[in-house]
Amino acid sequence: MSSSEAALTLGRTFHQALVSADWSGIRALLHDDATWTLPGDNTISGTADGADAVVERAQRIASYGLDFKLLHLLVSRENLVLSLHNTARREDVVLDEHLATVCRLRDGKIASIETYLSDVPGMNAFFV
Repeated sequence: MSSSEAALTLGRTFHQALVSADWSGIRALLHDDATWTLPGDNTISGTADGADAVVERAQRIASYGLDFKLLHLLVSRENLVLSLHNTARREDVVLDEHLATVCRLRDGKIASIETYLSDVPGMNAFFV
């Protein structure tokens, strides 16, 4: 399997684990020292340090009832990006954002994640 095929498989596995709430599956894809950084000023913003904190972040995000629609998986020579369209509704607050989740890979696992968002104010209003 080529490195790009391995990265695509990793991306599909990560997305499937997220939508199916397979937290141990996500944990298995991460290095122990993995990080996840999100913009904004809300309950999921900032950097989660360590694989367990990354899984906790994924659990917190999923607890808001998001639909994580995978639009594209993109690979570079060494890394992976998931292009997503996330939507959810909480009472009168609607989340409708496009994002790029950049996964930096090391030795076939995720070393760090950085998420880029189309609507940071909307994210701040939703994740309270």
